Amino acid sequence: MADFQHEMNQTVTSFVAQISELARRAAIDTLESAFGARGGRGASPVAAAAAAAIPARIGRPRGGRGAKRTSADIAEMSQRVVSFVKANPGLRIEQINKELGTTTKDLALPIRKLVADGVLTSKGQKRSTAYYPGKRAGKN
Repeated sequence: MADFQHEMNQTVTSFVAQISELARRAAIDTLESAFGARGGRGASPVAAAAAAAIPARIGRPRGGRGAKRTSADIAEMSQRVVSFVKANPGLRIEQINKELGTTTKDLALPIRKLVADGVLTSKGQKRSTAYYPGKRAGKN
């Protein structure tokens, strides 16, 4: 009887250890997917597939504070804006964003520079500001 009880205790202890390990792994996988762990040990294939399915962003690069665009990026965006505004004068920034696939944050600096240089002109205030080709638009 003692051998049977000893064997039963060992089996139960082994089973509890296996269940504890599975629960620990599940918790780690859940936390990694919630916090967006990159690769690493035990990264789930579902999380990797979801990360691969995210489309590439147009405009400002990710990287948080301090991630700045190069002057070439701003110049290229400015050229796109100028050519678009020449073809479609009188649109607001939201409408320009929709057509170019950008955000207001991406276009704010290039448009400010273009207006200051006289390449674009603006009429209106705040959200009702419409943009038109300026007197210097032909030179750019």
